[in-house]
Amino acid sequence: MTYCLGIKVKEGLVALADTRITAGTNTTVKKKMYVTQKDNYSLFIMTSGLRSVRDKAVHYFEELISEGVVYNKLYKAVNAFGEQIKRVAEEDRASLERAGLKFNLNTIVGGQLKDDMDHKLFLLYSEGNWVELDEGSPYVIIGNSGQGKAILNRVLNGESTMKQALKAGFLSFDSTRVSNNDVDFPIDVVLYKKDSFKIVEHRYEKKDLEQISDIWADKLKQALDDIPEEWMDQSFEKIV
Repeated sequence: MTYCLGIKVKEGLVALADTRITAGTNTTVKKKMYVTQKDNYSLFIMTSGLRSVRDKAVHYFEELISEGVVYNKLYKAVNAFGEQIKRVAEEDRASLERAGLKFNLNTIVGGQLKDDMDHKLFLLYSEGNWVELDEGSPYVIIGNSGQGKAILNRVLNGESTMKQALKAGFLSFDSTRVSNNDVDFPIDVVLYKKDSFKIVEHRYEKKDLEQISDIWADKLKQALDDIPEEWMDQSFEKIV
């Protein structure tokens, strides 16, 4: 399992991916973020699913770019990556299913290319089809999404700043991490400011954010204590 989050606000894009890979009892750290950028061309790809499928699809996509294929709009690059996923499916699906494995690769693609009027964020499915995220749905999670949505639903909207988005994104990851042993540090963060054509990457280790996690836990406990209790009296009076 994994945790990858993409957020789109008016100011730009924020993306976060954990790096834990679990295979049986073995745990390793591997990057789940792929970034490519040059003049007027910036995009990132995050994936959740079988690592072998991910690596093969990314290699095929990288090969297209190295051979000189240029995309002027992000949706065209998303279509191209979707075609590589379908190519891998044709090559590997049958053998994977014979081994008892389900062909699975969900992908978040974000960025801005030369002729895009705005920064874009897409969710790409294993079948190669996609949806674009807009202001009505400013974020998408792939992988282990159950525990991380609540805070994002409460605090995020299109007017949020990139700093607010990253704070909320980390707290969403942290809620997932404490509830699942297959999601953990280090986490890779990507920031993209609208029209900049420059993606910034940064990796956070656990020691870098332990204090923030502790602050959040303390504030949650304090908020619980601060909620009025009179509304519970009718229920607890029945105990006596």
